[in-house]
Amino acid sequence: MADNVLSRLGEFLQSQRPWYQLPRLLAMPRLVEIRNQLRRENLHDTEEPPMEKKEIPADLDPLLRSGRTVDGTYNDLTVPTMGSCGRRFGRNVPLEHTFPDTANLLNPSPRVVSRELMTRDTFQPATILNLLAAAWIQFMVHDWFVHKRSTMEEGIDLPLVDGDDWADPKMRIPRSVPEPAPPGSTRPPAYANPNGHWWDGSQIYGSDPVVAARLRLGEGGKLRVEGTKLLPVDTATGLHLSGFTDNWWIGLAMLHTLFTLEHNYLCDELAKQHPTWNDSQLYRQAQLINSALMAKIHTVEWTPAIVPHPVIKLAMQVNWYGLSGDELQDVFTFLDDKEILGGIVGSHADHHSAPYALTEEFVSVYRMHPLIPDEVLMRRLADDSAIETIQLPEMSGRKTPGVANRISMTDLFYSFGRLHPGAITLHNYPKHLQNLTRDDGEHLDLAAVDVFRDRERGVPRYNEFRRLLHKDPVKSFDELTENVEWRRQLKTVYNNDLSKVDLMTGLFAEPLPAGFGFSETAFRIFVLMASRRLKSDRFFTDDYRAEMYTEYGLDYLRKTSMLAVITRHMPELAPALRGVENAFEPWKATA
Repeated sequence: MADNVLSRLGEFLQSQRPWYQLPRLLAMPRLVEIRNQLRRENLHDTEEPPMEKKEIPADLDPLLRSGRTVDGTYNDLTVPTMGSCGRRFGRNVPLEHTFPDTANLLNPSPRVVSRELMTRDTFQPATILNLLAAAWIQFMVHDWFVHKRSTMEEGIDLPLVDGDDWADPKMRIPRSVPEPAPPGSTRPPAYANPNGHWWDGSQIYGSDPVVAARLRLGEGGKLRVEGTKLLPVDTATGLHLSGFTDNWWIGLAMLHTLFTLEHNYLCDELAKQHPTWNDSQLYRQAQLINSALMAKIHTVEWTPAIVPHPVIKLAMQVNWYGLSGDELQDVFTFLDDKEILGGIVGSHADHHSAPYALTEEFVSVYRMHPLIPDEVLMRRLADDSAIETIQLPEMSGRKTPGVANRISMTDLFYSFGRLHPGAITLHNYPKHLQNLTRDDGEHLDLAAVDVFRDRERGVPRYNEFRRLLHKDPVKSFDELTENVEWRRQLKTVYNNDLSKVDLMTGLFAEPLPAGFGFSETAFRIFVLMASRRLKSDRFFTDDYRAEMYTEYGLDYLRKTSMLAVITRHMPELAPALRGVENAFEPWKATA
């Protein structure tokens, strides 16, 4: 009944002011209706042939029921391969709108878009956040968005322009490789993710059995660490050893380290509760709980930090706890049957209108590289004094372990807590990422590549994207941005053609509502997919119960926050956290 009432009220409000301008009690039903419409109309399966639903075998291995698998299989026991490694990215727009516009893949030149619209002239900070917020989102998504790539010989040259200062004679990038289409297919290209699609902590634990085994200590369920606070270094790659280390830099190393330590803490606590459990039992239970903690932190802490609109804070609480609140659920467990009242977590799983998968559009709206600074001033916790300023290339790739070895983890976290990330806007893309040389020697402009990838993979351009998400298109460049100089630049780059404005460009240019750290258009995908990552996953829904998590695990998840994890492993940080309510907000100086 609550769902129906809120849905009807949301429909009534549809023609009124935008939801974020409504009073909270009216904004919530409108937001619920937006999500319900997106669930009905903006989930599209790309698998060919479609995955088949099967009866659950009576003799199914109990381990497949009781915990997460390395490759993401058997989350949905009736469709074992759904969301697993190698499955295709889905779509948030109808498939007929996802054919690449091959005639305009390079129009306008992605390099021109990067140089003229993305280049960071002056660092624009996001003062509501600290730099951990930037590292966190990459920590959450960097193993979800992987696409198969062609060889460099089969790649494409992004056109340079007169006066371009690119050091090489050309900028060649590999192409995305689509999955083979069955004979007679008329569908647009679709792409597989070699990693799993579930919110399962695979960036820590790995998506491959060989990698997962290398990470384990083999005793007490624990993961390998050096000493007490550092990840080991893989001698083959020169990077830290963790589940997924692509695009590695010190921000990722810090969070991978922290949640590796938290896994080991959970193993110790579980061993006290269950002294007869073996290594495998402790590992699987700690993995399940630790993965849920990361999902909770993202839902109820990171999201309200970057989108501190009061309705969003309430909406994220509802996603996790429901309107009834966590304590009330303990008394009235029947509330879990209703998503609005009892929250998504603990409700019944539902894939809505398509099998679960991450989507290409989800990949696109999480292109948030402006959050990353070009340099980081490292400070000492003891007295807030400067240690050194490190340029982004000097704390990335194979140089990351050196930074972790010479600056303590406590000082690293303190430094990130004191610094702001960049604002997600035009003219704020990290310069080092526009002139990036990877450890393997590949030289590229990542902003230009981001623009090209959306076009190559058939992600609609900005105005069409808005239409397909049930928003009115912008009618002029004046409406697209409030910045007069940006309007002039946009008109020049896109030759006065609004329909050609790339999705990333539009999202960065779009005026932000009060209390938003990124665009409301991008938020449409977020409000759909953030809920879906919980609602489709049986370990957050039907199997979010003591039989799976243990009573200790559920109690731990109720009580634990990002601040609690940080201070558990680095109690010396307490002075910098006095009065800080959210770990992703700016911390206090110690001097």
